[in-house]
Amino acid sequence: MTPQHLAKAGLAGALVAGGLAALSLAPAHAHGGDSTVTDVPSANPRSGIQGNVLTPSATQTSLAWGALPLVNPDTANGVTHYGYNTQAGGPLTQAPDEAYKTEPDKNVYLTFGGKHYLYQGHEGGPRGYVTRIDLDETDPAKRVTLISDTDADGNAYPTIDGITWDPFTHQLLLTAEAKAPKGGVFGVSLDANGDAVDGHAVRLDALGSGGYEGVQNDQDGNVWLVEDIGGASASGGKAPNSYVYRFVPTDKTDLTAGGSLQALQILRTDGSPVTAEQLQSNPSDSFITQLHTYGTTFKTKWVTVHTGAPVAFDATAAAKSASATPLKRPENGVFRPGTGFREFYFTETGDTSTNSTLPGAYGGVFRVTQSGPSAGTGTISIAAVGDEAHAGFDNIAFLTKDDLLVVEDAGDGLHEQRNALDSGYLYHLGDRRSHGKAQGKDRAPRPVRWLAEGRDASATYDASAGLSYNDGDNEITGIHVSDGDPTTAGLLGAKVPNPFAASWRTFWTQQHGDNVTWEVHWRH
Repeated sequence: MTPQHLAKAGLAGALVAGGLAALSLAPAHAHGGDSTVTDVPSANPRSGIQGNVLTPSATQTSLAWGALPLVNPDTANGVTHYGYNTQAGGPLTQAPDEAYKTEPDKNVYLTFGGKHYLYQGHEGGPRGYVTRIDLDETDPAKRVTLISDTDADGNAYPTIDGITWDPFTHQLLLTAEAKAPKGGVFGVSLDANGDAVDGHAVRLDALGSGGYEGVQNDQDGNVWLVEDIGGASASGGKAPNSYVYRFVPTDKTDLTAGGSLQALQILRTDGSPVTAEQLQSNPSDSFITQLHTYGTTFKTKWVTVHTGAPVAFDATAAAKSASATPLKRPENGVFRPGTGFREFYFTETGDTSTNSTLPGAYGGVFRVTQSGPSAGTGTISIAAVGDEAHAGFDNIAFLTKDDLLVVEDAGDGLHEQRNALDSGYLYHLGDRRSHGKAQGKDRAPRPVRWLAEGRDASATYDASAGLSYNDGDNEITGIHVSDGDPTTAGLLGAKVPNPFAASWRTFWTQQHGDNVTWEVHWRH
């Protein structure tokens, strides 16, 4: 089904195609604040073309899709469409020589001068670039603008996965998810109208080079980074090899001025650090089992991995040398609203394979709790434990103070193993002190499926044809809830979202295939 047909259909809940895979059922409703989200009973099966199925508590409309032309294309370099690079020629889709799909990824919603914009980086194709959807533009052909596709020297920069808005520097912060020296953080400056100042992405060497994906600011101007690099294969899975970082800038208004990059270290119950050497030599370490057990808590501290002048360095290697604690592919993080940036939640993808016999194979959602965003110590606990039916967690956003949206990127392999495409879940966290008790322990939040993602014709073709440069099944990405405030008061986590207020908006991207970006409309 084409994006245009999807847009006309409007209600994604009406796009049910064929039978649904029978996975473990979530509860019928999730209650959080004023919201009640009704469960979608099961995921879409991995067979043929499937439509998205949304909870009856929501509808969605399409904002942009891959075939939309850019208002200001860089034709010489093939940056011509929202979701395609045409430098090598070929038809846009469903052909043996189809164009490169550029995979618009995470979204950032901002308002400037009364205009409403949605920004995103692109993680596929031969070069990275940043686009902007004009949410006020009614003509789709005039809706998407190219913001940046060159660095300070006029050259291409790596493809982009993560993105956030830094109100202290007035920059979009972009992350390139690749091992050093390619991966790292780039900044693109915007003016007061939300336009690119010069369109150049500047590498921010002080933040290090690594497989960064998640990126967020806190109220002190620190930049939190979540890394996704798979480790060595073991027992059908992979050893932990990725870190959670915090960059403490010398000057929060200028990230080129240097600062200190820190990495999270987790302590065993005896007070000794959990290190990469330990977990990589023994990926079945009992600590990993304990860390992925609901109700357990470990102490944490930040260790400095690099400080001083802003010069390029391998952040992953530096974190390992500093005895920071690696995890099983953490991907994205966000601060819980109403906590004063004292609670940071991040996803862990895990092994994305039912063949893994390693502990923590299905990942989860973790909570880091501190006395303040710049505190040197804290604790970590698992907020939601992954399993076969709920795995490959990637993007994350708070819908309310207590309702956490988490979406899957399980990958074609796990889709096939469980005969289920990706889903988006809502976890109602509540107040842990009064959330309820079960056998003397806090009750773990149960997932409510708010989205059963489908598979469009383009993704179905890619999954079957096996093209080396375009991905297969659709993926859920870019889940984002914001009121668009570009000031420091609008940092994600500073305000408690109200999904029923007109100023608060929810977005996600159906990555791969037609690469459609959607807006979700919640209802009581």
